Amino acid sequence: MAEEEEIAVYDEVEIEDMTFDETLQIFHYPCPCGDRFEIALADLQDESTDIAVCPSCSLMIRVIFDQDNLPRPPPDPPTEPTEQPTEQPTEQPQPVAAAA
Repeated sequence: MAEEEEIAVYDEVEIEDMTFDETLQIFHYPCPCGDRFEIALADLQDESTDIAVCPSCSLMIRVIFDQDNLPRPPPDPPTEPTEQPTEQPTEQPQPVAAAA
């Protein structure tokens, strides 16, 4: 296919009108069926899609957003070096000299 296939969307929604779940890193918007449209922040950041889908019905919305205004992903926690137990030399019992 030389041209990108046009997707039929229910509506176009500004990202500012959506709710962002920081824990799941997903944007939500109410769907007329009673569920919610969902789109992952990562999908918006890598520009793989701008279409949010409802998991309960066939409706889709196009999310209108500016790439520069997206939330930044949380930084990875710094990795602390794992401490390897240092091997302590085992002390060998020393023979005790008998008193003469």
